[in-house]
Amino acid sequence: MIHLEAILPDTVNGQRMDLALSTVFSEYSRARIKSWIQAGQVLVDGRVPGVRDPAVAGAMVVCEVPELAVETVQPQAIPLNVVFEDEQIIVINKPAALVMHPAAGNPDGTVQNALLHHFPELDQIPRSGIVHRLDKDTTGLFVVARTLTAHHSLVEQLQSRTMGRQYCAIVNGALVAGGTVEEPIGRHAQDRKRMAVRDDGKPATTHYRIRERFERHTALNVNLETGRTHQIRVHLAHRAHPLVGDSVYGLRARIPKRTEAGLQHDESLAAQSRIAAFKRQALHAQVLRLQHPSSQHALSWEAALPDDMEQLLADLRVL
Repeated sequence: MIHLEAILPDTVNGQRMDLALSTVFSEYSRARIKSWIQAGQVLVDGRVPGVRDPAVAGAMVVCEVPELAVETVQPQAIPLNVVFEDEQIIVINKPAALVMHPAAGNPDGTVQNALLHHFPELDQIPRSGIVHRLDKDTTGLFVVARTLTAHHSLVEQLQSRTMGRQYCAIVNGALVAGGTVEEPIGRHAQDRKRMAVRDDGKPATTHYRIRERFERHTALNVNLETGRTHQIRVHLAHRAHPLVGDSVYGLRARIPKRTEAGLQHDESLAAQSRIAAFKRQALHAQVLRLQHPSSQHALSWEAALPDDMEQLLADLRVL
């Protein structure tokens, strides 16, 4: 059996119980949680609730549920760049081209397979401790819960928007100022593999500030309040500034046709060629801030830009 417990936050007050618990225990589907409630495996302040009972902020939820089968996710000896670990959490700097967990088209060779190899005890934690995800070709920092206590704490920090996540994004177009995109995001109406800004989507808020300006591009520092799928990519494309290299939401790189006087012609051409050939979205999760689940101390980490993004910035400075 797996033991889960949490205090219901203010954000779910008044919601029907299965919906509220699917928010609190976000690694489990609403349908699964509904089955737990119906089977009497959930207690709220010591009593078995109904599926439609209203949630009350501050109530204590305790679940004793059957252990999830993990046999379909096998440990694999895939290197991981661990930048911090203790008995509660693990912080990892992810490279590009590494998927977070198995799914259609990626049955193995993922972060989750690697985690189960390096930290076998994670087979007792939902989704091997992964509480937030990075896209396959997004690099940078993410945190893994090593215990159920840490898992609950990190999920709560994500839901309450107290976990800080700052990204470096390089976009097409010359921005003159930072800003905020506050637009709901949902599945694209025609292409279910894509996300889009939609009136009936989930609330999403992205803040961006100028990091460095170029003639036809801009490097941004981006901070997330919410964590919707592809949020940064969708929001910046919605503002007509898609990420360099984003083949799903973006355009071909806008390369200036002229170079400044005094530059070597071959140097400029080489830079232009590399920019046009940049093969992934130029997005890096650079800074992670959170409250330690046990000590409650504020912690932060910063991961240097990967070599390909450093080269991209250097090339943009040449043009």
